[in-house]
This record gives sequence, C-alpha cells and structure tokens, in this order.
Amino acid sequence: MAKSKKHFRRDREPRRYLYNGVFSAAAAGFGFVKTQDDPPLEFFIPRKYTGHALDGDLVEVEQIPDERDTTYSKRKSGPVGRIVSVTSHNRQFVVGRLETLHEIRPLDKHLPETIRVNSAPRNAKKGDWVQVRLLDDGARHTEQLRGSVERSLGPAGEVARDLDAIAAEYGLCPAYSAEEEAAAAKLTPVWIEREDLSALYTLTIDPADAHDFDDAISVMPSDKPGEITLGVHIADVAAWIRPGSRFDKAAFERSFSSYLPGKFLPMLPKPLTAKISLREKVLSPAHSVIFKVRLRDGKILSSRRVHSLVKVNRRLDYDTVQKFLDAPEKRPKGWTRQDAENVQLLNKLVHKMRGWRAKHEQFLWIDVPEIRVLCDESTHEITGLLRRTPCAADGIVEECMLAANSAVANELIERGVGGLFRIHPEPDPEKLAEFETFVSEAFGVSTGDLTSGRTACMHFLETVPDDHRKPVILARFLRAMSRASYLENPQLHFGLGKTRYSHFTSPIRRYPDLALHQQLLALDMNKRLRSKHVLAEIAVTCSKKEERNDNAFYAANDRLKLHFLKNSGALENTTMYEAIIQKVTSGGLMCEIPELGMLGFVPSARFRTRVARRSGSRSFASMENGHTGYRPGDFIYIALDSIDLVRGQAQFRPVI
Repeated sequence: MAKSKKHFRRDREPRRYLYNGVFSAAAAGFGFVKTQDDPPLEFFIPRKYTGHALDGDLVEVEQIPDERDTTYSKRKSGPVGRIVSVTSHNRQFVVGRLETLHEIRPLDKHLPETIRVNSAPRNAKKGDWVQVRLLDDGARHTEQLRGSVERSLGPAGEVARDLDAIAAEYGLCPAYSAEEEAAAAKLTPVWIEREDLSALYTLTIDPADAHDFDDAISVMPSDKPGEITLGVHIADVAAWIRPGSRFDKAAFERSFSSYLPGKFLPMLPKPLTAKISLREKVLSPAHSVIFKVRLRDGKILSSRRVHSLVKVNRRLDYDTVQKFLDAPEKRPKGWTRQDAENVQLLNKLVHKMRGWRAKHEQFLWIDVPEIRVLCDESTHEITGLLRRTPCAADGIVEECMLAANSAVANELIERGVGGLFRIHPEPDPEKLAEFETFVSEAFGVSTGDLTSGRTACMHFLETVPDDHRKPVILARFLRAMSRASYLENPQLHFGLGKTRYSHFTSPIRRYPDLALHQQLLALDMNKRLRSKHVLAEIAVTCSKKEERNDNAFYAANDRLKLHFLKNSGALENTTMYEAIIQKVTSGGLMCEIPELGMLGFVPSARFRTRVARRSGSRSFASMENGHTGYRPGDFIYIALDSIDLVRGQAQFRPVI
C-alpha cells in the first residue's frame, strides 16, 4: 500500500506534519480519517475540526492534542486530528430541499445542516428536492461548501418524490426508457447444445410479489438407494447478454437491481427479464448444477454443471410453503400430492445438508428480524410494516443456492479459469473487542474471546439469550463484522466458513453473477475469456455499487417508516413505544424500537434533570432529579416528539 504523504508544510504557521487519508463522517458531526500508511493510522476528528469535509473525501490531517469527547468517540485510543484541507471531494452531487434561492438543506444527515447554492433554475420552487453539483472553489482550504442547482426533483415530503430524491442521492440509474425496453425485447439467445431436463419435477419459491424468477429447484430419488438428485437451475441470462454489448454495459453500470420500498429499478429491462425468467409451464433455457446428495447426512457426493432446458411445474411463494411446513397435514389449496411430497423431501434434504455444513464448515447462523415498509409501487400508498424473520422456507432456497455457488467456485479453481469470488474477511479485532464490552456492560452477557476465531463466534451466537435483548445484540454483532465483497481471487468467506465461494444464482439482478455466467458460457463454447485484470475491475466496481445499493435501501426504508408514523397519527395520538436503550451520550439516549425496527433518539433536553456520566466503564443517564436512572440495555417507554422528513430523523420523548 502506498505511504501517506507525511510532509512538512512551511507557511506562516509553525512547522507541522500532514497525513493524507479518507474522511468518514458520523451523523453526530465528528468523524475519522484513516491514512494511507501501511499499517494505516486512524485519527479521531472532533466536530469542530472536520472543516467542510464530506464523507469519503480525501483530506489532509494533522495531529493535535487529545480533545475528544469520550461520549462521541468510538475508541479510547488513537490520535486526534484536525482536517487542514480537502484534497478532493468523493462526490460531485448532493440532494437537498431548496430552502431559499441560495440555500439547500441536504438529505444526507452526514452533511452540513445547510449548503449555499449560487442560483436555482426557474422550475425549482422553495420546498422542492433539488440535485446540486458541488463546486470545487474553496474545497482546498475547507471554505464553506457551495453548489449549483442542476435540476428539481419535485416537492419534498411526498413519498414518490422522496424516493426519487434518494435514488438521485445514491446515484442509482434511472429506469430504462421505452425505446430501450423495446430494443431489449428483440434480443435472442445464442445457440448452445442443451440437456433436456424438462421431465424433472421443478419448482420455484419466491416472495409473492417477486419481479423476476432466476432460480428453480428440482428433487427426485437417485438411481442408488439413499441418494437424492438435487437440481439447481438458473436462468441462462448470458445467452442473451454478450460481454461488451449494449445491455451488458447498461447492466454493469447498474450492477444490481435496486429494490426500494415503492420503487423498483431493475438491472435489466423488464421485457427482457420476462423472457429470461424461469416461468411456470414454459420451456426455458437454463444453466443447471446437478448434485448427488446422501440423504442420511446431507453430504454432497458429486456435482456437474450443464446448459439445460427446464420447465417449472409449480410456482410457490415463501409464505405458503412455510404454512405447509408448519402444518404438513393441511395441503394448500391447488397443491397436488406431488407438490407436497417434493416440498417435504426438499425440506428434509436441506436440513441434512445444513447439518453437514455446520459440522464441517462452522458457518455463523444469524437470524435478525427485518421490518420493511409496505408501499404500493403505482400509488405510493404506505399500507403498513412487515416484520419478517428467516424461516424454513427461506432455508430451502438458501441451502440449494449455497451449494450451487460453491460448486461453481470449485470448478473455476480446479480448471484454472478466472472468475469472481465472494469474500468476507475476518472481523477487525478492535471492533470485536468493542462489541464484547458493549454486550457485557449493556446486557450483562459474556461473549468469551470472540477474537479467537469463528468457533468462538459460533458458540456465542448459540448462547445469546432468547429474549428482548437478542435482536439488539445480533444487530450490533453484524455491525462488528467486516463487509462482504467481490474479488478476482478466492479467499475466506468468514461467515460461511468457506474458501471457495462465488455468486452464480442471481444473474438477472446481480452483475457479478451475470459476469460469471458469461465466463462459463465462453469457456463452454471455446470463446475468449475475460482476463483477471478485467475481472478485478468488475469486482471493485460491483463491490462499491453493492454498498451504494444497500445504503439506498436502508435510507428509503427508514424514511418511509417516518411517513408511516406521520400518516398513522403517532404524533397527535401520543402513541407509546417500548424501546431498548442502546447508547447513552451527553446529548441523550439512542434507543432501539423493536416494533418499528428503527432507532429513536431521546434528547437530553427532554429530561427534567439530566446527568450523563460514566461509572467505571459504564455510561448512564439519570432523570427526574436522579430518581430514575437509565443505562444501555434498559427498557424505556417513549413517544414520538418530532419528525424531520428532510434529514430523515425522528426524535422521541420519555413517557413516565
């Protein structure tokens, strides 16, 4: 890794050392700068010393005496710094609400409260979301940020326009035009010899509102007693999308389909997706991996990959399958006996396969409930919140896809073919140590030494108390993990316990999967393969865009929850919510609200008499003249106090 530019600067100021690094902003105003040294230094940057640096900016920083506020700092150790200049902004555009003709209020709460703009176009009105191009003037010396309004996105506070604003803020590509969709509908697949597997009983299991169907599963007894033939069939998207073609470039630019609540932006044009999807009762080109699995213990005995023709016998959805698994004596309406028998066989098989993996790969099993906003895509009406926890029906599909992804990765490595691999590095020991401290102090739960390896993490996850603390603990544990990404070389996937793993099973919605299909199709047709250099560029780009897509979803889901609260009358009705305190700072309490699946902040101003202090290593706040004390892990009842639909924030007050 290149060394940071550590150098002297001679001006009128005293001589000083400067370091180059990337600034990471926190919503509370402070931030961190990780330098380009090997190993890197990480400076804590107090709020007053961030200048006008934005999250992700390349900056110059100098070390200063330690002035950190320990209630804001993530760490007790490490140097403290001051940003001297912004070398380059990480982004060209920001989105904000137009407050006046010369000022916007940014959507991103990591940005300054306001940004000056030179002017606004005539069609932009006060209260509109606008996209602003940041100007470079003054960036070098962290002068006040300025921008130029490029376009209006419509009135802020309307669900449809808020979703447009989030899509623009995160740089999501717009929907395909009618002309592009018409052109895509005319594409035809390349010819390749295919094995006819249409006689296999094949089914799909997807969400009831799925937009595409890129995977299917078949199961039947093998020729040998005690063995099962399992087929994982994936839509052969590469047969339609050639590398370097018009729609290959468009798919790479997007890299992923974006599933925002109330707004779907597909990676591929919808008419093409409809043609490629594995549809019920339709003979479809597929790319299949066929396994022989020992039913007794779930061991995969062999696998082979083949271009195929399949016909889906039954399209099923997760909820219906789960209801059947919970009560197998009640066959769902419309199901045949064969449907029921095959789903039961699949469930039994994947249970054994997961047991084999648990024993030999020691994967981490984390069930974190997710609460999503239900928003109609055509009317943008918010109809409620859906709480979903992974269940057995999800496990059927997941286990089959894991097997196919692993088999393809293994083939690439064994045959010396360049590919894309899904990696998940070991967690940072410092983050694990912070997590251990948090869980011990907030919930009185001993984690053991998680830094000793995956076995210790597995044991901890198996012993997490199954009560109100569990969702908070698991969510914090996930944040302590490293982020998974793509790489042109195989490496460890810490969460799965695998060293050979790729993404192969979702080529309609993920470009890394499509690129892998294209590589395999070229291999099977004796065509030119992509070089490792090209694959490395794809891996870097897709990893960045995956993070962008994830952040856009979380931003949209959280913002629409605020709309839900507003529409449900939570402000006027003083609706009371049970919350769990996550963090105590001098500014107030950060609380997890399980019913909403969101964080709520209770400012210290809402306490009649508030004292925030540390007792040993434990932080706590007291209120009501000290008669009631609150610590992380405590229950507190709160009510909604205010909603900020621009910055996407909600504040609550204690209900005593």
